[in-house]
Amino acid sequence: MPVKFDIEVEHRSDGCILIRPGKALGPYRATLIDALEHWALAAPDRTFLAERLGQDWRRLNYAETLDQVRRVAAALLDRGLGVERPILILSGNGIEHQILSLAAMTVGIPYMPVSPAYSLLATDRKRIGQILDLMTPGLVAAFGAGEFGPALSLARAHGAAVMSDLASSLDAVPDAALATARAGIGPETIAKFLLTSGSTGHPKAVITTQRMLCANQAQILEAMPFLRDEPPVLVDWLPWNHTFGGSHNVGIVLNNGGTLYIDDGKPTPAGIAQTVRNLRELAPTIYFNVPRGFEMLVAHFDSDALLRRRFFSRLRTAFYSGAALSQPVWDALDRIARAETGMPISMLAGLGSTETAPSVTFTTSAMSRAGAVGLPVAGNLVKLAPVAEKLELCVRGPNVTPGYWRRPDLTAQAFDAEGYYRMGDALRFVDPARPERGLLFDGRIAEDFKLASGTWVSVGTLRTALLGILNPLVQDIVIAGLNRDWLGLLIFAMPSGELDAASLRRELKARLEAYSRDHPQTSTAIRRACVLDSAPSLEHGEITDKGSINQRNVLQHRAMRVEELYAEHPGPHIIVVG
Repeated sequence: MPVKFDIEVEHRSDGCILIRPGKALGPYRATLIDALEHWALAAPDRTFLAERLGQDWRRLNYAETLDQVRRVAAALLDRGLGVERPILILSGNGIEHQILSLAAMTVGIPYMPVSPAYSLLATDRKRIGQILDLMTPGLVAAFGAGEFGPALSLARAHGAAVMSDLASSLDAVPDAALATARAGIGPETIAKFLLTSGSTGHPKAVITTQRMLCANQAQILEAMPFLRDEPPVLVDWLPWNHTFGGSHNVGIVLNNGGTLYIDDGKPTPAGIAQTVRNLRELAPTIYFNVPRGFEMLVAHFDSDALLRRRFFSRLRTAFYSGAALSQPVWDALDRIARAETGMPISMLAGLGSTETAPSVTFTTSAMSRAGAVGLPVAGNLVKLAPVAEKLELCVRGPNVTPGYWRRPDLTAQAFDAEGYYRMGDALRFVDPARPERGLLFDGRIAEDFKLASGTWVSVGTLRTALLGILNPLVQDIVIAGLNRDWLGLLIFAMPSGELDAASLRRELKARLEAYSRDHPQTSTAIRRACVLDSAPSLEHGEITDKGSINQRNVLQHRAMRVEELYAEHPGPHIIVVG
């Protein structure tokens, strides 16, 4: 049965537009541990988690998971841990990581999953030191890799105990103390802290409660009712230190009694082969990825019949988030789906943030198109507030964070006078006369800038258009032009492309000239471009481990390249457009 969102729209005299879902949010679980306990009884033998183990998969069913979770939870009780002394997990996705996370939640000890890059890639580990200072953890865990040694030594220097495996904890016996601690957790219990994606300067830790996670899972179920039809099966790489992978996707599996195959690949030139290997073996019922991931899969779908057949064999829908999916990639996926199944691809999207656990809006199949983010579902009251020449998305609901840990100043800045969380995303209606057709992403407020003429540049909209015309030559782009007379472009070329450097520059020049002829306005035309000689850096915050580019950090870190774009006499490596 097609999903339909009923809404009420109110235009206020202050220029704000309120969007109220016409349906109230129904009841939802008090904690995610309730879901684990339910499925351990209802489907004890069903696989909950699986991770690659050589040629096979290591699997853990719901009954085994609950048993291990309760044992580890009992072992945590005598460590002096709590809200003021939480757990930090430095390693990436894995069964031990998830067991420790659920064990901590069982007894009301908050945990924080931390990007492994902060421990493994940073030369001075400044960021991990800042996190330790902010969180004052009582326990820091890292599983399966000796490279975490320096970070664990730093944790010890901060007074934290360290953990590298769960073996000793699994010997603990659940007792009355565990039952008492379990009975004490509820909707307002802090489940975890999450660092905001792409944050600059000192880290911000988003308080994430059980209420936020469980309410959002009920909202997701409103948008994806087919999750009730059969237990979802996910093959998923998205990192658990981000809200998309760790709250949205893990939550969908746990709330609906599904199975999560932990994909040990990722959408990078080195990692995509492992994802393809896993998808040749496993057929997801719902597939989540960032736009870059879908773009990289398209090329493999075209050349790999087994991959196509397996991937689409029981797929109900695909879902992207993290950035806008370009229309050429969307069209290619639709073409492949039609050839394989005779049906168009069911592609859904939404918009959310770490602070909203994460989802605020969802599309339906009727409103799906590149750039669409849909409408708010039950429980989310949305306000579109005028900012400069755009409308900023603001939201209230049970899935919204109470604030940032130990940063009341940042919390106050994040909410407006009416208590709405300000998301920083700009939206506009597909058709203002027919708001039920949904909303379109209109860029990040903080990324937009003015040219020297005072003309606003909508970075998100322009970036999506340029990525479409430059596909598949580029990995990503960054737009320059703040207080300048015209726009320039920094380009991360696709690694191991088929063109040599000179041919690549000629092709980029031709495409940019054609685009700029069709879009001659100063806010859209590109005058010069530069192909960068190194990939975006995790260490310098240019990219997250989810693959999202931080425009501001790239412009700051590559300031010399920006100056070369605008030099009076550009060097031979600068592409002069037109």
